[in-house]
Amino acid sequence: MATEVKLPRLGQGMESGTIVRWLKSEGDKVEKGEPLYELDTEKVTQEVEADAGGVLLKILAQEGQEIEVGKAIAVIGEEGEEVPEAEAEAEEPTKVTEEEPREEGEPAPQREDERERGREAGAEEPKEAVGAGHAPPAERAPARADGGRLKASPLARRIAKERGVDLKALRGTGPEGRIVAEDVERAGAAPGVGAPAAAPGQVEVVQLTRMRQTIARRLTEAWKAPHFQIAMSADMRASIRLREALVARTKEEGVRPTYSDILTKVCALILMRHRAVNAHFADGETRLFPTANIGIAVAIPDGLIVPVIPSCELKTIAEIAQARADVVERARGGKLQNADLENGTFTISNLGMYGVERFIAVLNPPQAAILAVGAIEERAVVSEGEVVAQPRMELTLSCDHRAVDGATASQFLGDVKAFLEEPGLAL
Repeated sequence: MATEVKLPRLGQGMESGTIVRWLKSEGDKVEKGEPLYELDTEKVTQEVEADAGGVLLKILAQEGQEIEVGKAIAVIGEEGEEVPEAEAEAEEPTKVTEEEPREEGEPAPQREDERERGREAGAEEPKEAVGAGHAPPAERAPARADGGRLKASPLARRIAKERGVDLKALRGTGPEGRIVAEDVERAGAAPGVGAPAAAPGQVEVVQLTRMRQTIARRLTEAWKAPHFQIAMSADMRASIRLREALVARTKEEGVRPTYSDILTKVCALILMRHRAVNAHFADGETRLFPTANIGIAVAIPDGLIVPVIPSCELKTIAEIAQARADVVERARGGKLQNADLENGTFTISNLGMYGVERFIAVLNPPQAAILAVGAIEERAVVSEGEVVAQPRMELTLSCDHRAVDGATASQFLGDVKAFLEEPGLAL
């Protein structure tokens, strides 16, 4: 019996995904749990495993096509089993009544044939309409005059709102003329379609990738939050000795701990003491979490991603180092899963390896706080009446003032400083 492969919901808020690449071809044998295709979501590109074994009888979604969650994208069955063409195509149309309830004043379903004829008529636009500043006929369409409801995926609506694209002026390429994200992106890039490469000295326009679009949207949301920053510097002599001892014990086994690993452990322990900082602010309420799931900001070629190490307060520094090395390697190799990016309660962003002395990190909503860490540098300080050189590290905490007050933030950062200067306090 043939089994339909449907696009899974791989994370909270996921509405659709784009098939990047099929790892199997029609007719290939597939084992249950074997990677079947690569899927691009707003957060990450990842391999998706087959949930059934057999032969890949039919591919219903092509590479580069955006598909909504729950839609059939392939059929797996027994070798030689036939999949009628009509049966495969039947999975494509979108049932508007299920996902998009009809609104008052919306035309009755029986008028769909008339609306379809209207869409086909609108497709016969004169070729002269295509040119500089105009999208191809397949992408642009006159505003609907038949009163039919505009069909667009949630992701397409969001991208259109961000880019200021009028959905009424687009013709969708999805099922039943539905506008998908790809249609909006093409419309936004239309003025440059077919144009020669920019000559030296001219401005080059680079279209945002889906990851950059997500980063732009989330940081815009973060900037709307009323936030503040506080900063302290820590004497790192004791932490340097601790790391040297941990590295000596590691030898050839395991991952060499870094200062980020020590800082992650320290923050996790202190977050359990100051739970107001280990929080989310969303929907007008503050949510305090019982465990420290710390996100580590990682730079990758396409932008920035924040994989999460769960329950850091329960892990040793060596275990945190191992988990950090694993997620960073998978992040840079494009192997992260959506689960690696979810449920973070606090974020650490470290630019010390680039020689940055201090900086301010933007909040990672809905998290209430993020810690920015600079490089460890020798500085002249006054100690017991004398000027001496000390290795110091700058710590800057950004907080959402709706969830965290200045006094609470100061106590938290003060404890982080104290633990770094005397790691024995963590015992």
